[in-house]
Amino acid sequence: MKYDIPAVLFAGGKSSRMGKDKALLPFGKYATLSEFQYRRLAELFEEVYLSSKEHKFNFPAAVITDNYKESSPLVGIISLFETLKSDAFFILSADAPFVDEKVIEKLLSHEEAFDAIIAKSPHGVEPLCGIYRRSILPLAKKHFARNNHRLNDLLKEAHTQFVMFEDNAPFTNLNHPHEYEDAMKSLISS
Repeated sequence: MKYDIPAVLFAGGKSSRMGKDKALLPFGKYATLSEFQYRRLAELFEEVYLSSKEHKFNFPAAVITDNYKESSPLVGIISLFETLKSDAFFILSADAPFVDEKVIEKLLSHEEAFDAIIAKSPHGVEPLCGIYRRSILPLAKKHFARNNHRLNDLLKEAHTQFVMFEDNAPFTNLNHPHEYEDAMKSLISS
């Protein structure tokens, strides 16, 4: 049975540390990391969307483009709620390909009485791995109006439940070329 909450893959980052758009790098048996993530989430969720500045993907997928010129995950979150009617979304960064079904299930099993339910690893808060509810939108717009795009600041001010995970490994982000190469090697060896 699939989750009925929509999943949104955030794939609009600038990828400045990678040197090229990491969402479009090949990954596993797929032409892009975005498609790898999209196909994986489509096995778990009834609806999956991509959030990005523009439609840059070479596979069929519903894309929510940002409603504002600024680039940040905060803009993506506001744009989601302004575009779709859902009261909540599961959000995952495209560059976190090791967040698995166990992590997602643990997050989705928590109470609904929060603005956000967010993963927290030993490295810290993982703001692009969690559930955001429509109740956070007014506060998100307030942060946007103040030009404060830091999701950690938003989550501190919101009614957020942080769900602790013991292991950093699922939350490995592919920000640098060596992290991407290591991830590719681990896929081959698994």
